[in-house]
Amino acid sequence: MRWNRFWILGCGTLFIFTLFIRATDKPFKRKQDKPLRTIVIDAGHGGQDIGARGSYSTEKEVTLDVALKLGKIIEENMPDVKVVYTRKVDRFDDPRRKAEIANDARGDLFISIHCNSAPKSRHVTGYKTVYRKRGKRKVAVRQPIYAYSPSQAQGTETYVWATSKNNAKMESLKTSSVMVLDGNSEEAKEVMDAADPETFIMLNTLRNAFFDQSLRLSTMVEDEFTKVGRISRGARQRNEKGIWVLQATAMPSVLVELGFISNPDEEEYLNSANGQQETAQCIFKAVKRYKEELERFGNFKEEAAPPPQPVVPQPVVQPVIETGYKQPRKTSATAASSSVMYKVQLLVSDKNYSAKSPIFKKMGGPIQQEKVIINRKKFNKYIWGSFRTEPEAGAALRKAKRMGFKDAFIVPYKNGLKLEAQM
Repeated sequence: MRWNRFWILGCGTLFIFTLFIRATDKPFKRKQDKPLRTIVIDAGHGGQDIGARGSYSTEKEVTLDVALKLGKIIEENMPDVKVVYTRKVDRFDDPRRKAEIANDARGDLFISIHCNSAPKSRHVTGYKTVYRKRGKRKVAVRQPIYAYSPSQAQGTETYVWATSKNNAKMESLKTSSVMVLDGNSEEAKEVMDAADPETFIMLNTLRNAFFDQSLRLSTMVEDEFTKVGRISRGARQRNEKGIWVLQATAMPSVLVELGFISNPDEEEYLNSANGQQETAQCIFKAVKRYKEELERFGNFKEEAAPPPQPVVPQPVVQPVIETGYKQPRKTSATAASSSVMYKVQLLVSDKNYSAKSPIFKKMGGPIQQEKVIINRKKFNKYIWGSFRTEPEAGAALRKAKRMGFKDAFIVPYKNGLKLEAQM
């Protein structure tokens, strides 16, 4: 009996020690997927479509150089972000094909790179006398002499799609495979029913969120340009030819005009190695700020790693001496202290959505489903996240309302149990 206790105690200690080593070697998981996982970079024009022309260079050449530099900077500094290019060589693709590339890649952000251009300016340098026949006689006419010089227009611009194209943007969200996990599934067909009011609300809310995010990024891009001394012509909406890709991509999207290639000074800057690198760095810094803002607002932080634990040597087990004395058992004094957590109730619906349903796509974090009975009818209650403090829960509530869950509210929990008072 004595030796049985000895072997049981020894094996139990070894088992616990093994679990300890495996736990310390296990990698830490993220709370949830990052909001910016794939960035699509589009070098404007290409192939036979040269775009705007300068005195010695073309738009398609400059945009490709800057796009490749921007992608390289992102890949080196954001290893958790995948970069997809619409082109990496001098090739022409129809704008519809570029939108397909972005949507098929399930992009979270679309950046199109372009150069601006303005017509040459005309001014009078003098006059000359010419004779024109009027009837049977010739009449002297004073005619101006014109000279043409390159336009002095300069500066950067960043565009988002115009609100007049909102319907087209919503259509791209509805038809794109980005919106559904399985485009042929019954759940997808049910969710994407255009006649369903909830589908309309979801698409409308998502489109508005994408517009706000696009406008925010465009402002950041122009802000970074001004920091290095560039002239900014502002972030604005655009409803002109050549902007179609912004409304056809099912994600936040911007178009950056790097400068006026028709201006000799800016053409020189845009073709220089320093100018292209500086331009790419400005766009990258804006994307970095945009990414950090999304993560900060959406609580997409990594779990903090626990402090390193000291190495515990394997204890030496001593046999029990036959004196009638029993070694006292050590009790654990690490009872978890009670704390209040906060969750956000998004909606109550008779529809059965999965946690990965598109209606929750941009929320991030775990979605919990609970069955409830109201007036003898079965409904589904959907609860989002788990937040430690009231400010975090408040920020999450504001996000939920912006995403279309107008009736959302905060629910406090203590020790896993819902408190009666609603906040």
